[in-house]
Amino acid sequence: MSQKDPSLLLLVPAYNEERRIEPLLREYSFYFKQNYTGKFQLVVVLNGCRDDTIGVVKKVQADFPDSINVLDFPAPIGKGGALIEGLKLAALGDLIGYVDADGATGPQAFHDLVKKMGDADCVIASRWIPGAVLHQSQTSKRQFASRVFHTIVQTLFRMNIRDTQCGAKVIRRQAVEKIHPSLCIADMAFDINFLYCLKRDGFTVREVPTEWTDKVGSKVSLGRTSLTMLLSVIRLRLIYSPFYKWLRPLRPLEGWVYRKLRAPQPLSREKKD
Repeated sequence: MSQKDPSLLLLVPAYNEERRIEPLLREYSFYFKQNYTGKFQLVVVLNGCRDDTIGVVKKVQADFPDSINVLDFPAPIGKGGALIEGLKLAALGDLIGYVDADGATGPQAFHDLVKKMGDADCVIASRWIPGAVLHQSQTSKRQFASRVFHTIVQTLFRMNIRDTQCGAKVIRRQAVEKIHPSLCIADMAFDINFLYCLKRDGFTVREVPTEWTDKVGSKVSLGRTSLTMLLSVIRLRLIYSPFYKWLRPLRPLEGWVYRKLRAPQPLSREKKD
């Protein structure tokens, strides 16, 4: 008798995705129903949607009632905030993963991450290591911004990860439960917070080449998003420095900057050493 696959909880953070999310939900639900022997649950975490994303999700949910659920947060909480909320459901799966709502990572590519868990605590998809297949690359401007951001992250954190931002990752439940109290970055720099906490707590992170397709309709504003992410990674670096306690008087200024950038502010829940 063959052993069942581990139970899998997949989180999909979504912000105004009524035009793009339906194919992803149908493809993932159908694929894992046909190709996965363990329990599969997909939870869409709505983040301040102003369109009918929830209507689209509920329409697909009616066809896959056993595998699709939704969490709806009417106020904007950011991609990171949505994932922090979704990760509270970690007890529902032996493995917890997340993917972007645009469908850039297909279900077969995500399943490949699960298959490559081995003895690792976390497996992440990478577009920047040999073996990756990019059916449609990012624009030259986005590629340049990505590589500059990577250089900054590597300089600040020395994690030796080539692609921190690819939106497909799988983690063991025990690792999620350990690092969850330390997750505080609510914007697109959440992945840095997530990966650094894993590394800092001694968990193993395996980076594997993936199959990926850039999708039109990105919600990312290159200038404002890049500034927000830069601010957040600097903040994260300071959190784990001996100087952070001396910077408390600057918190109001920090909040003002995030508001000016129309970005979700970091949560005041970071773990103190």
